Amino acid sequence: MPTSDLIWMLVSFVLTILVFSYILGDNPVFRVVLAILVGTTAGYLTVVLLSQVVLQKLLQPILSGNIFLTAIPLILSLLLLMKLFPRFSRVGNIPMAFLVGAGAAVVIGGAILGTLITQVSASITQFSSWKEIASGNGLINFLEGGLILFGTIASLLYFQFTIRTKKDGSDGESFLVNWIRSAGKFFIIITLGAMFAGVFSASITALVQRLAFLWNSIQTLIG
Repeated sequence: MPTSDLIWMLVSFVLTILVFSYILGDNPVFRVVLAILVGTTAGYLTVVLLSQVVLQKLLQPILSGNIFLTAIPLILSLLLLMKLFPRFSRVGNIPMAFLVGAGAAVVIGGAILGTLITQVSASITQFSSWKEIASGNGLINFLEGGLILFGTIASLLYFQFTIRTKKDGSDGESFLVNWIRSAGKFFIIITLGAMFAGVFSASITALVQRLAFLWNSIQTLIG
């Protein structure tokens, strides 16, 4: 094995052991590894932002003479730096509002276009071939589409928070609506459970890989 690979293997081996020391409880050794992780991640992100955003999107257009293209980003960046000074921090609210608004628009647009519309389209596709449904060949697709449609509507109804209460204290909704809302809660629980199972299985996979790495490293060092 080359010397460089052996050194990196030893570093990875030691860091893995230090991370596993958290099993014994929070300790200074684990905090050192955590600080290394946070520091390297922050350093990497800083280098990426400086090289791909500041240099390419801001400095290079200015140096090439296209200052009008970078005038607005430059002004917003300077206003954002005012957040460092308490006296002028209100000026930095302008670019912060722009960032929050643009980020919210991207998230909402992605949720609607990538999730809601896609799910509705998938449900419509299941109902598109009535001839196959009538003949019995598409009955399974029809049932799957109905389940997807019902689960989507029930989940959306569960997040309805604008229910007017009556004078007697009841919520004013019919039994059918309340039942569908309860079914939506069931669908959400199933979804969260599946997501948790996926995260847990991924964690177990990572643990097995780290244990296999430790075993292979010990065999390499002994051999």
